[in-house]
Amino acid sequence: MTDEERQSANRRLQAGFVLVVGVSGGLVALRAGGTTVQLLAGLAGGLGVGLVMLWFLRRWSSEFQPGRR
Repeated sequence: MTDEERQSANRRLQAGFVLVVGVSGGLVALRAGGTTVQLLAGLAGGLGVGLVMLWFLRRWSSEFQPGRR
């Protein structure tokens, strides 16, 4: 696997992670019987939480990679 392929796969994995967290927020709002506005707020909130989690995981994992501090 080339570095370019690895970076592309890594970006897709990160985007998928954020989307799964975001969709789960929307599904919780839907299951709770929320309105359309609440569903969209749950989706947006979930995407925000997913981005924060991704930022934290990327920062934390950099501690285990040599030469990338």
